[in-house]
Amino acid sequence: MGLFFCRTTLLARKSHFSFRKMTTASPLLLSPKQVNDLTTSSPASVKVLDATWFMPNSPRKANTEFLAKRIPGSQFLDLDEVASSHDLGLKHMMPDTTIFAQACEKLGISPTTHVIFYDSHGVFSAPRALFMFRCFGHQNSSIIDGGLPRWADEGLPLEADTPTQPQPAHYPVPGLNDEAIKSYDQIVSNSRSDPSKDGNTSLVLDARAHGRFTGTDPEPRPGLSSGHIPHSLSLPFNMFLQKHQTKEGGEYTTFLPPSEIRQALSNAVGPAELEKIMDGKRSVVTSCGSGMSAAVLWLGLQLLGVQRIGLYDESWTGYAMRPSSQIEKSL
Repeated sequence: MGLFFCRTTLLARKSHFSFRKMTTASPLLLSPKQVNDLTTSSPASVKVLDATWFMPNSPRKANTEFLAKRIPGSQFLDLDEVASSHDLGLKHMMPDTTIFAQACEKLGISPTTHVIFYDSHGVFSAPRALFMFRCFGHQNSSIIDGGLPRWADEGLPLEADTPTQPQPAHYPVPGLNDEAIKSYDQIVSNSRSDPSKDGNTSLVLDARAHGRFTGTDPEPRPGLSSGHIPHSLSLPFNMFLQKHQTKEGGEYTTFLPPSEIRQALSNAVGPAELEKIMDGKRSVVTSCGSGMSAAVLWLGLQLLGVQRIGLYDESWTGYAMRPSSQIEKSL
């Protein structure tokens, strides 16, 4: 049975509050200039958050870099802190409703605040923050396409002084759209069916590098096997992105135009499956190493107007850590 028809309870995450969209949807992507205009004209109704996250094997520290250089007035959102604990010790898992509401209050966010995320890669971890807010019904949320590097490259102001502490806000405990978040049991159940033979089976799109998907390259997490979930398809997240050079010789990413995202999706799943996805006849679940870059695929699909999208929160780390998981290593 397809994931979008499964009623399996998410472990300790399903809210007793009904999910609802609390605000009118804002554009998914904003340019730096658009954000600068918003923060200038309506500073009280906008909250800009640095959602930068680095891979576990990186020496860079997101909060340290935030303190050294950031968009004026922004706050730091630690995706590993605003998260639920996990039996396997996995990081940045979807928070429960109370943790989310408390984090919003501490950051000065109310249900009507337009929350705008950025990261220091261009596009990498900000989509995960956007996914989280949208799952809790906070539709008035966006990311900066190109993030901090594009902001700086376009000559917009930066600050390095001590960040201003936000005034606490009131944020009622929201509902959670748990249909958008897929559990291990749901993924295993789905993997037993071949999508080419079962129209109710979801397509699982893996955002990791292709070598990790096939098992020819190692995982960045020591001791973790590479490979892939049975019947999943490889779609590295950077296939939805384009690279840019800054005036100072740096590099950042932005999303491709929708027509090129659509072509990248077609290349991964084939033209026939593309049409099923676009018509709502095939559900899709995105996955990656730990649930971070899977949100890049999620956002790219959102930009195409795809409706039936879920994200496997544990992703490959949670799947491969379990001895009972079936791991395939092949092209």
